[in-house]
Amino acid sequence: MISPGHYLLISQLNELPMLMQDYSLYTDTDQQTWSFLYQRQLKAVQQHAYRYFPEALALLGFSEKKIPGFPELNNRLADLTGWSIYAVPGLIDNAYFFEQMNEQRFGATTWLRKPEQMDYLEEPDMFHDVFGHVPLLADPRVCNYLSALAGAAQRFSFNEDVVEAIARLYWYTIEFGLIKEKEQLKIYGAGILSSISETQYCLSGKPRLEPFDVEQVIATPYIKDSFQEQYFVIEDFAELAAGVKQLEHIFSTAL
Repeated sequence: MISPGHYLLISQLNELPMLMQDYSLYTDTDQQTWSFLYQRQLKAVQQHAYRYFPEALALLGFSEKKIPGFPELNNRLADLTGWSIYAVPGLIDNAYFFEQMNEQRFGATTWLRKPEQMDYLEEPDMFHDVFGHVPLLADPRVCNYLSALAGAAQRFSFNEDVVEAIARLYWYTIEFGLIKEKEQLKIYGAGILSSISETQYCLSGKPRLEPFDVEQVIATPYIKDSFQEQYFVIEDFAELAAGVKQLEHIFSTAL
């Protein structure tokens, strides 16, 4: 299991030093780790991922044979949605995360977990960021939603309560969201798509499955160090864009 969440505050960073993915630093063990994780997770989600995910993997040139390079991914993303990824050292704060997302830039770590960490990490590594999130950045519907979230975060940056509500909306959708496709439950959240144990758990019948409701989502604190107690299920990605507008209305009225 992984405890993901790029936006979780770990330091008061106003800006990050320019980082690059130095591909030469990846060892044979790193490549083997990627290959193992890729094959294991692809097998786990191939029947359960939302319909665009396998297509996105192919469009981005993903393979179990090698760790993806950021420049190639960015070239492909540029043609698909205009988004890009940039290297970060680890978790970054809300303000910087949403600021960069407003520029269609998404932060991703470049380090890969060790072989003894295959099933659990305290913070997201490259496999979570790249296998889980980057395919979502190839989906225009998801990108439109991310842009709407980032825009809302910028407009309400003066209000910590609103930014926290936006973070919760992000958490229960982009990280841990489920969708119904032809009456079947499918996964689109990156925190599930990149985690073997979370994939198994969310479909086990143990957690609560709730219809997507913005007011309920923003009233639900996220869980970052264990499985979620509930998952919110959308019927269509259009619900997400409408959800951002509803959130802004709620807080505009309250202010």
